[in-house]
Amino acid sequence: MTTALPSGLRTRPHRLAWWAGLAITLTAINLRTAVTGFTPLLETMGADLGFGVAVAGLIGTVPAATFAVFGFLAPAVTRSFGLERTAAVALALTALSLALRAFSPTPTALVASTVLALAGIGAANVVIVPLVKAWFPDRLALWTSLYLLLMQTGQFIAPLLAVPVAQATSWRFSVGVWAVPAAVTAIVWIVVAAGSPRRDRAAAGAPTATSRFERIRVSRSATVWGLVGLFAVLSISNYSIITWLPAILTDAGGSATLGGTMVALYSSWGVVAALVVPQVATRMANPFVVVIVCTVLLVAGYLGLILAPLSGTVLWACLLGIGVSTFPLCMTLINRRTRTAQAASAVSGFVQGIGYGLACLGPIGLGLLRQWTGSWTIPILVLAATVIPGLIAGRYACRPSFVEDETATAPPDAR
Repeated sequence: MTTALPSGLRTRPHRLAWWAGLAITLTAINLRTAVTGFTPLLETMGADLGFGVAVAGLIGTVPAATFAVFGFLAPAVTRSFGLERTAAVALALTALSLALRAFSPTPTALVASTVLALAGIGAANVVIVPLVKAWFPDRLALWTSLYLLLMQTGQFIAPLLAVPVAQATSWRFSVGVWAVPAAVTAIVWIVVAAGSPRRDRAAAGAPTATSRFERIRVSRSATVWGLVGLFAVLSISNYSIITWLPAILTDAGGSATLGGTMVALYSSWGVVAALVVPQVATRMANPFVVVIVCTVLLVAGYLGLILAPLSGTVLWACLLGIGVSTFPLCMTLINRRTRTAQAASAVSGFVQGIGYGLACLGPIGLGLLRQWTGSWTIPILVLAATVIPGLIAGRYACRPSFVEDETATAPPDAR
């Protein structure tokens, strides 16, 4: 499957493409730091601000919830403002909100500022996929691997630094420092947006009146629903692990530092996945084998946490980290299963909107089960059971087809 370079982009200067590449890489670094640099400090913040497990579970649900809402909204915004301008506003909102979060005086303020920060990240999650397709359509595998690699790098560095930085300074400084790279990224996107005239919006991902993609509906595609199911399952696992792995280990007798380190180790495997999975997905007609392998590893990691949470901690974190490699697979397939950046933008918003919405059930659901049962055994078993629908969905997501071909309808003048 190949995608022709849009004519609007062929006329853009090489230097602007360089700025766009820089903006994409910086955006990728910021996509998870606001989440994983936060959760290892939940107990510390709870002690300071006076909240417990219920509020911690709510905060753990905020990323998925905001990513869901703004996953749906982002494509509509890009149609009016363009991908580059949307990215600039999203990162600026994130930077401001992260700074406000560091000064939160109450749990309510903490949750509110987190929602705003992750609203920006949620929009950036969606637009980065079509931005890659719009600016670098002839190098999809390379740029998909690069942005996922940097995203995972940010995801594992943030929790690794969270506790040590908080111990050396304060939790407020530790969570607020991530506003700086977000602000820098917003500035770079402003530069790109300034050099991307509004007449180029169609090339950058906003549909035009004659766009073929306006004549299709993504909800009619079995491939899209397969991607939704696969993405939802991996997101439930990912945000549940990020939120509760430190608590699982401390309840078993481990330290807070161990919890942060294991979240970092878990996240570090995303770097490997970002390098390998997009290359595999672009070379295989049907990469369903990746889903099967990830399913087996996830189940093994969950069972390990139940049976020997401390004696095999490193192994379980590694298995879980490799097990969620279906994330880069989904991101790659969104571009591989669409012909245009317009289609990729709509599919990205649809998949991430519904997928993250369902993922909200993970952190808060596991927290409630933990309260009701008094242990982590039942919550982890429930989490392990979610891989079954993920396996079924993955079969549909991986089939070689184009979304446009599955959902095409009659041209506008025929309606």
